[in-house]
Amino acid sequence: MKFSVILFLALLAMPACAADLVAKHVVLHDFDHGQELMFVEALDRIGRGQLDGALAELQQLVIDNPSFRLAQLVYADLLLAKSRPIGDFGNVPSAAYGQIQALRDEAQARWRHYRAPSPAGLVPASLVKLSDDQRYAIVVNMSTSRLYLFENRSGVPELVLDFYATIGKNGMGKGSEGDQKTPVGVYFVTGFIGSGQLPDFYGDGAYPIDYPNVWDQRHGRTGYGIWLHGTPHDTFSRPPRDSDGCVILSNRDLNALAQYVEPGRTPVILTAGIQWLARAEWQRRRGALENVVEQWRRDWESRDADLYLSHYSPGYSGLGKDYSAWVDYKRRVTSSKRFIRVGISAQSMFLYPGEDEVLVVTFEQDYTSDNLRRVFVKRQYWQREEDGKWRIVYEGSMS
Repeated sequence: MKFSVILFLALLAMPACAADLVAKHVVLHDFDHGQELMFVEALDRIGRGQLDGALAELQQLVIDNPSFRLAQLVYADLLLAKSRPIGDFGNVPSAAYGQIQALRDEAQARWRHYRAPSPAGLVPASLVKLSDDQRYAIVVNMSTSRLYLFENRSGVPELVLDFYATIGKNGMGKGSEGDQKTPVGVYFVTGFIGSGQLPDFYGDGAYPIDYPNVWDQRHGRTGYGIWLHGTPHDTFSRPPRDSDGCVILSNRDLNALAQYVEPGRTPVILTAGIQWLARAEWQRRRGALENVVEQWRRDWESRDADLYLSHYSPGYSGLGKDYSAWVDYKRRVTSSKRFIRVGISAQSMFLYPGEDEVLVVTFEQDYTSDNLRRVFVKRQYWQREEDGKWRIVYEGSMS
């Protein structure tokens, strides 16, 4: 039995006590993740010393999916352990150390997710508000290599699916072209590129996102072509850090996700970690931020230029104007109006990860005055400043 414990610990070394790792039974999700679930169940059996059961599951797994390299490696280790003692993970003389370490990292990422699943009933703080026409939202926790899909259920984001995901070779926080990092931020799916239009490297297709967005450009971040895409057809999955900056899913998972993604509407939150909130606290925060935007709308309708402009930061830029030009323009225009009415609909709000309290707000704006009517989609970036007040640092038209 000793070899199984050595293998298990070498594979899944974690900060917790080794005895706890071996003894603890994994609580698996009700949702059937198919081949990942089979693999994790096999790891659980190894940890509990049930080698024959683990071998049977891994054997079936590699028969069903010969391209699942991680399962192939663990299966080979278990077979070898039956004939002689082994003391490490990946006893394949021809494999480079980097390849073995990458597979170990993948095993750890998958195992840790099932060992500490997402808290039930909680909501990510970043998903402040989904509009009525945003049926789903994607949040990628890049520290744990996991993509989460949330459904908009009567205004409340509820977790419905999650998938193992790969990010950039050099981690997260993209700043420049070619740095092989995945960006951190709030993005939106812009379209879909089918497999027939792409090399096999991208698998069953790709969903581009709008990196670099306005906030990235404001901070001088460069690069392009950040996609959510699949794997080559001879590869089931890739290590946790193995892309040039894209987010990668297995083809099976990409296809499972496809029915929920709507280009132009589906937000993709790329974050280093998720802050989970109880529903009551999430609703309280949402209400407070809704009030911030509502007060801006009311002050605009009041035609009091000072009140309206108090919602704009001195660092504002947008619609082709800096703060000074914006103030001059708004004072001149507002004074000429007999009335202003501003309607807001289809509003969404997302806290920007990796930044000091930045809120991305998108809505359809219906502006009417005595001499103008205009309806368009507007996006604003609000930031809480040193005095504790939220102010607009950017706004622009999205339509």
